[in-house]
Amino acid sequence: MGEAKAAADDAMSELKLPEDAIVQEFGYDDDVDFDLRDRIEDLIGSQMLDEDDQDVVDAVLLWWRDGDGDLIDALVDAQTQLDTGGAVWLLTPKPGRDGHVSPADVESSSSTAGLHTTSRAGVSEDWTALRLAPKRNH
Repeated sequence: MGEAKAAADDAMSELKLPEDAIVQEFGYDDDVDFDLRDRIEDLIGSQMLDEDDQDVVDAVLLWWRDGDGDLIDALVDAQTQLDTGGAVWLLTPKPGRDGHVSPADVESSSSTAGLHTTSRAGVSEDWTALRLAPKRNH
């Protein structure tokens, strides 16, 4: 197996998406990582739902750039159709790329939206992926 294929497989395994997962995508634009999108859709065996779909989903993929608006609102909206146990994968441009979002802004916004970071994944050359899950109420 080639190094590029192995790296792509490792990146996909970091997302922890089951093969039959229903994934909803927010923030799609012409700057997203189309190779990553294709790999996700190949893995789940279907197209991702867009932000207007109302089905319950296993995971959300949220592309977010500095200047896109209010991250708190976007994270709250992303949870609307999320099934219990599901996660929001927040993808932001890596440092030095246009639209980079500071980690402090992500942490503050996710906390206010009732989410916390559970892991990071190196899924793309240009994008950082953070797995956000709802906080547990004790």
